Amino acid sequence: MLADIERKILRILYNFSAGRRRMPSMEELMIKTGKTKKDITRALINLEDQLYIIWKNKRLVESIRILQGWEQREKSARSTGGNTDYWTQY
Repeated sequence: MLADIERKILRILYNFSAGRRRMPSMEELMIKTGKTKKDITRALINLEDQLYIIWKNKRLVESIRILQGWEQREKSARSTGGNTDYWTQY
């Protein structure tokens, strides 16, 4: 499960790449998130560790490549894929 800042940065990266055909700069990330460069860098490293992005050149945010544009949903043990729980338990 992603932290709020990580989820927000991932969505910003995805939206920039899809809408503007480029990655945002560090300054743009700082403006959009309201976080410091240190906080953003830490979140980007966490996203890379969790395999959401690849960040080869750590000096340039523009070098980031997105592997997954959104957070993976965790499947609960109760979920069977249908909606029978609603009709049988409520």
